[in-house]
Amino acid sequence: MRLVAEGLSAKRGEDLIFQDISFEIGGGEALVVKGSNGSGKSTLLRVLAGLLPAHSGSAKLLAAAQPIGQLGEAAHYLGHRNAMKRELTVEENLSFWKSFFGDFAGGAGVPIAEAVEAVGLGGIAHLPFGYLSAGQQRRMAMAKLLVSWRPVWILDEPTAALDAAAEAMFAGLVTAHLAQGGIAIAATHQPLGLEGVKELRMKGFAGVMEDVW
Repeated sequence: MRLVAEGLSAKRGEDLIFQDISFEIGGGEALVVKGSNGSGKSTLLRVLAGLLPAHSGSAKLLAAAQPIGQLGEAAHYLGHRNAMKRELTVEENLSFWKSFFGDFAGGAGVPIAEAVEAVGLGGIAHLPFGYLSAGQQRRMAMAKLLVSWRPVWILDEPTAALDAAAEAMFAGLVTAHLAQGGIAIAATHQPLGLEGVKELRMKGFAGVMEDVW
């Protein structure tokens, strides 16, 4: 399995945010996207997840040179917001996402109780999501990655609001995902505690203007 991006560019209105972004990562590999604020990191992730259209170029998930469905359908996207209803319990939220996503071909998600234990919050899945602290909410949002199988994890500042112990826990989750042949792409300003990752540095408007001049 390989994720191949070729010549990607994206616009906001009439303005180019980034252009000519190309990279390739295989199963078991992680890519860290770095760059200053406004350089296009989040926009790139949303394009890869199928949430925003690319202005040009393509991104495909391939096996033996053949596409494996739509990239967005094969990916989990964890953005700045946790995408969990505050009024519902943690278990109700995770049950919804498990049912809504289902499993992509080639793997199976874990039971909700196991996912909650994996993020270190066993025993509080009965509480409304809104009762949890910011760090606990972020951990529970990570449990969404586990309850349904997706080979590609697209992560935007995933360790925001986490303490050092939670950061180490998250690194363990990603490492286990990669060990199963999965792919992870993360935009972050913070070290993720992962070894042997590839790096993509975004230049945003600066990179666009360099080509203009």
